[in-house]
Amino acid sequence: MKRVLLLGDSIRMGYDSMVKELLSDKYEVFFPEDNGRFSSYTLWQMNQCFKNEGSFDLVHWNNGYWDMNPERPMNEPIHPVEEYVSILKRMIRLIRSQNAEPVFATTTPVYKVGGAKDNTGIEAEISYQDSWVQKYNHAAKILMQKEQVTVNDLYALCLKGEKYYKCEDMLHLTEEGYWKIAVQTAELIRNILN
Repeated sequence: MKRVLLLGDSIRMGYDSMVKELLSDKYEVFFPEDNGRFSSYTLWQMNQCFKNEGSFDLVHWNNGYWDMNPERPMNEPIHPVEEYVSILKRMIRLIRSQNAEPVFATTTPVYKVGGAKDNTGIEAEISYQDSWVQKYNHAAKILMQKEQVTVNDLYALCLKGEKYYKCEDMLHLTEEGYWKIAVQTAELIRNILN
């Protein structure tokens, strides 16, 4: 049975169990219970998964909202876009060093500028606006093209939904939005691993 690792922030936490259900016939799908937060935290988390859970055939991950977030009292992103891209590059190297296939998922779009609490239990406030998302996604997609990494374009998918499938906090998604992402993600994983 092929093994799949799903990593990322609270958006991933909304679709991971759905992907596991959709792939349960042929794949073992693993994901940590912890929120992957920003890219350097997900990099650490990824390393722990390889160390403690063994090998995987494919690693699918998303980051972005935390990286671009200037949480008060900071007035700059946790990871400016250049740092974000550098960390994504390290993730690709780590995944490939473990003989797994990397798949990067873009950050979902923002319907209107705002902020919301994340679900980490530490009361982190995530600010968001679509111009930031577009900037970070653009830089990430250039890297993924250069590195020949498959991109799961969640941004484009969510643009098709009413209010981009955003729930009341305008950061996380509705159940319908998470289900749409899960279906697209599971289909992509099947196509790569078959």
